[in-house]
Amino acid sequence: MVILWTDALIFVLIIVICALAIYLRDKEHIKRPLQKIAGSKVGVASLVVLLFFVLIGLIDSLHFKPTQDKSNEVISCLDYLAKPLIEHVEKTYSAPFATTLYSKEIVVLEDGSTQWGYPRLLYGGSYLVNPESDLIPDVSKKAIYGLAQGVAYGSLPILFYLAISYKRQRKWIKLEPIPASTRTVLLVTFVIVSLGYALNYLSSYYHVFGTDKVGEDVFYQTVKSIRTGLVLGTLTTLIMLPLAIVFGILAGYFQGWLDDIIQYLYTTLNSIPSVLLIAASILMVQVYITNHEQSFTSVIVRADMRLLFLCLILGVTNWTGLCRLLRAETLKLREMEYVQAARALGVKKSTILIRHILPNVVHIILISVVLDFSSLVLAEAVLSYINIGVDPTTYSWGNMINGARLELAREPIVWWSLSAAFIFMLALVLAANLFADTVQDAFDPRRNAE
Repeated sequence: MVILWTDALIFVLIIVICALAIYLRDKEHIKRPLQKIAGSKVGVASLVVLLFFVLIGLIDSLHFKPTQDKSNEVISCLDYLAKPLIEHVEKTYSAPFATTLYSKEIVVLEDGSTQWGYPRLLYGGSYLVNPESDLIPDVSKKAIYGLAQGVAYGSLPILFYLAISYKRQRKWIKLEPIPASTRTVLLVTFVIVSLGYALNYLSSYYHVFGTDKVGEDVFYQTVKSIRTGLVLGTLTTLIMLPLAIVFGILAGYFQGWLDDIIQYLYTTLNSIPSVLLIAASILMVQVYITNHEQSFTSVIVRADMRLLFLCLILGVTNWTGLCRLLRAETLKLREMEYVQAARALGVKKSTILIRHILPNVVHIILISVVLDFSSLVLAEAVLSYINIGVDPTTYSWGNMINGARLELAREPIVWWSLSAAFIFMLALVLAANLFADTVQDAFDPRRNAE
């Protein structure tokens, strides 16, 4: 078992979230908004999609060194499960579900003669004798078979829920109606499992999203990129939250010279172009890694260090917006009657901040965290596009989009790498935004007042 820095922080974040959930489970001012989220079909559906992305990211965060491999290379559990996709490397570009390369070249025939044509792939549909006539029927047959198996696996949660309902009610004929939110969870889970299994089954025989310039499977690259997007979205939040919460509440409550210093700090930080600051920081990390090669014996360890530092610099440069919001809200809360009464009764300032101020700004923190997640995922794509993002050896949607610049300029156009990154990024960001809207509506005090 090998634990990278980002892996450790992810596990710490999970522990913190679980502890926070246990602490807040009996808080009435938290339970009411959570019940509203649970009653929203859109919110529940988007949450299920996000949880599936998180599950893939967690599987990809469990790293180890294979015992039979003497190269000292570190792989993840996702790499181990997707070993056939990693090993099925073609010569160069091939289109989705293709059986030949994307460009013509000189092909050596069985009799030793040569001709100008499309060479057959080493793995994709290589078992087909006559691809021109057998490709579409074979893909259709395997898609139906894979979808049928996916439907069988996707039905298991539904059958499990019905079994639990029967055990509770002891009757089949008049089972209680399934709540709308539960129906949504079961339906979305069914669709994701069915389609996901079908794609996984097809990927054993074809490159469902094609291959890139060096012949690697694009579907594997896209799935591997999920962890990078989640790490940047979550760890950056983990880094910026303490800064925003502590500075925002302290500035709003104590005011005076402390407020002036904090305002000067985040105003100055906002005045520095973030792109230049990130570029300079990444360059410093690269120089450090180059000068200490003995400490970074693996490619994945070097890439993980750069990813961690990118999260750090994004967290340092993105806490100012939430800090301003918390400062403004604390300025209002410090004048409320219950805070004034606590101060008059001689309650310690630390107790007032923890028991009276912090719980009443939790809704702002939750809304900002969920809203900032999607923007941080998109930020990675932009930074990688201009070559100051994650390490080039790291699988990320930004690197895929960056590589698509040259692919779109060639003839014929290679469109599938950009399309695959776009589809997965759209699914993650759209789910995050829809869930953010639901959280915002649930925790908005004005809506709760209505």
